[in-house]
Amino acid sequence: MAIQAIPTRREATVAPPAGPAGSAGYVYLIAAVAALGGLLFGFDTAIINGALLFLKKDFGLSDGQTELAASSILFGAVAGAALAGWLTDRYGRRRLLFGAALLFTASAVAAALPRTLTEFVVARLAGGIAIGVASLVVPLYIAEIAPAHIRGRLVTLNQLAIVSGILLAYIASYYLAGMGLASWRWMFAAAAVPSLLFMLTLLLVPESPRWLLGRGRDAEALGTLTRLNGPATAAAEVTEIQAALADEQGAAASLAQPRLRRPLRIAVVLAVLQQITGINTILYYGSIIFTEHSGQSAASAIGANALIGGINFAGTVLALFVIDRVGRKPLLLFASAGMALALGALVVGLQLHAPAPWLLGLIMAYVACFAVGLGPGVWVVIAEIFPNAVRGRAASVATVALWIACTVISFTFLSLVKAAGLAGAFGLYALLSALTFVFVWRAVPETKGRTLEEIEQAWQ
Repeated sequence: MAIQAIPTRREATVAPPAGPAGSAGYVYLIAAVAALGGLLFGFDTAIINGALLFLKKDFGLSDGQTELAASSILFGAVAGAALAGWLTDRYGRRRLLFGAALLFTASAVAAALPRTLTEFVVARLAGGIAIGVASLVVPLYIAEIAPAHIRGRLVTLNQLAIVSGILLAYIASYYLAGMGLASWRWMFAAAAVPSLLFMLTLLLVPESPRWLLGRGRDAEALGTLTRLNGPATAAAEVTEIQAALADEQGAAASLAQPRLRRPLRIAVVLAVLQQITGINTILYYGSIIFTEHSGQSAASAIGANALIGGINFAGTVLALFVIDRVGRKPLLLFASAGMALALGALVVGLQLHAPAPWLLGLIMAYVACFAVGLGPGVWVVIAEIFPNAVRGRAASVATVALWIACTVISFTFLSLVKAAGLAGAFGLYALLSALTFVFVWRAVPETKGRTLEEIEQAWQ
């Protein structure tokens, strides 16, 4: 049976903006700075798309080595996400983000200088650790500082930063592709600039007030909440958060507690489904798909990727404005249904040898549906549904599952295409998109308009 929307202790209405003493601008500043981690996440994962064409030729890579080069960053992301949950609960959100910024910078430089595939893989593994940390901590941090009535929008801002990074990677690849066989080196080096910017701007933002309260640093937390929401709202929030933390002592702070089984199952399954529906095969291998299966030149293929990146960006902008109005669940349902239909039509088009513009249009429709719902919606749900005391560790479980699924899909895509054909691969992803629709419809509750403490109370 379908799970109903999460009940609350008071009527769930859209709250008014922060009072006179609160600063909406400060809220958006913090979210924007944190979201730079998302931009680097997007850029570093997507830059391989254009670089792979030149890297493969420069190092003379086989298909297996090409899959390793494309997927090495994802193995690092699994490790980063696994470590980040424990580290962020122990040392705080802001420190972990600063560490990620350092790794992003070092990886960008190291990935531009390797002489062998092994050196390249090591550099990308380091970048992957930074991505794993950012993918977990950024939405968590934003969710913990955001007022309930705009939390979905602000967490979606991180997804907008991710797709902006992807789009910037495609644009950078397009303009740097003319530099010859060594173009890939400049593509990776370009990430060093925003990485340094991320480090500097993190000096402007505070630690998460919920994390501070969990460490007994009440005065600091109250100061941050007052600046965010005004004194009256801040005092009420501190009382509510402290009451929730008081209930989370001992066994209640363990991931093994019975009340976490359902939210953990929902978060892990959603995380895996977001990836195994195939989105990253387009983001990572788009250039190879367009050059080897539709006969386009390298420049045309990279240009098509930039167009797809633009659609991804536009869909996420739309999600930014509707996720707190429409809700998480309706967007997830719309996205999964649209993805299944677009991929089903793509399979038919491939079988009928449809012209390349038709195939590109169907891929763009698939990406647009993902960008509106499954892309931002999954990160929002993961950031929202866990109790304060275990939020980092519980979200880490879901994020690790996401990166493992992403790694498996990316590492096996070329082999799957060789075994089943491009139509067979996308047919599988269409089926998985349909299964995603069924899971969301039956299992995922609605959380819009609720405070994190209200959502936590509902699981009890």
